[in-house]
Amino acid sequence: MAHLDYPGPDFAINNQISTLSLKMDFFLKHEVCFILARKFTDKHEWISVENGIGTVGISNFAQEALGDVVYCSLPEIGTKLNKQDEFGALESVKAASELYSPLTGEVTEINTALADNPGLVNKSCYEDGWLIKMTVDNPSELNELMNEDAYEKYIKSIED
Repeated sequence: MAHLDYPGPDFAINNQISTLSLKMDFFLKHEVCFILARKFTDKHEWISVENGIGTVGISNFAQEALGDVVYCSLPEIGTKLNKQDEFGALESVKAASELYSPLTGEVTEINTALADNPGLVNKSCYEDGWLIKMTVDNPSELNELMNEDAYEKYIKSIED
């Protein structure tokens, strides 16, 4: 039976650096899309942007406050929105709530699954329960929205 020497910790570190370097090279050469972290409005909408298209939904805080969503009113594809424009509404068993655009842009897609299953907003508000997708006409408007930490602090401030 042959005895193999352990190459030592330097080998492992050099191997990790080579792997990281190859991965970064791949991302740069293939222009892999980057996803912006989720941003929030003070009206509890969120947006995440990928390749210039924003996906919009409501926060977990908002869906919990609404209760079981039974109907979603969403805009038509092609609707042009300014930041803070009302673009639809959610109705639940205990309330109705208007929806406001977090940014300026044009609606490129609506979540058609919500027509038959509006409860997706409750079950998966950050994934399957998204509302619309839109262009991001003024990327600088993203700087005016809250990151996740700031949003959590905002929620705590309004709950007190």
